[in-house]
Amino acid sequence: MEMNDRINTYYPSLTKSEQKVALCVLKHPVDIIYFSVTELADFAGTGETTVMRFCRKIGFKGYQDFRLSLAQSQTYRKTDIAEENFDMDNEHDITRTVYHNMLDILHSSMGLLDHSELGRAIACLDQAGYVQFFGVGASGISAQDAKNRFLRIGRRAEAVADGHIQSMMAVSMSPGDVAIGISVSGSTLDTNDMLRKAKQNGATVIAITNYAKSPITSIADIVLLTAGKEAPTEGGSIGARISQLFVIDLICEGLARKHTNRTKQMKERTARAVIERSY
Repeated sequence: MEMNDRINTYYPSLTKSEQKVALCVLKHPVDIIYFSVTELADFAGTGETTVMRFCRKIGFKGYQDFRLSLAQSQTYRKTDIAEENFDMDNEHDITRTVYHNMLDILHSSMGLLDHSELGRAIACLDQAGYVQFFGVGASGISAQDAKNRFLRIGRRAEAVADGHIQSMMAVSMSPGDVAIGISVSGSTLDTNDMLRKAKQNGATVIAITNYAKSPITSIADIVLLTAGKEAPTEGGSIGARISQLFVIDLICEGLARKHTNRTKQMKERTARAVIERSY
């Protein structure tokens, strides 16, 4: 069943607040593909729980399941590749498009950067007793990259992929520690759950996310925004990861400049440790 037909079928049985959500989806389906659950709730003038009820009433497990189906039902093309003269078989066109997409993402990342929040994050991390990165999927790979960057400048940090170990690490955190959650959507259940556990045990929480209004930002003490919003069918895009790594690099550069001599020594020591493992 098409999404519009599905919504129209259930519309009479929805509450007035749920009907507000339904009307927003019917009128702005392409825009809503890129909305977080919090953004859709604000757009419709309702609460997050109303959005979740709406999704379940029309037959979906939750918001992300609904958003995926909505994306699949759209015959849209991304505006950055919708040029009339674009030729998918032309290598020059493909190269140029990807190149400009990456530049646009970095440009957007700069525009979203809150220097005050970045400064707070750097100051907090500089004093941290322990730093733990949390993320799953492609954001989990960014977490691993962040750990590597921190180690290179002599900062102890951890990032693990196993969910059980993440849980144990989260509840082992204490005041003075910093938990950094990386999530494009800001709605990743596992990541948000870990951050809540870390915060309950006294850790400061930093969120790196694409959505200023999403569940992760209600948990975080400090929010650093990234660019490159994804539709559900575009999960794990390189563009979103580039923006995440841009923010992580800014943090590392800020930490490095606070202790230039120590950072230089640690870079040399870690580089030598790696070089000795190669022919």
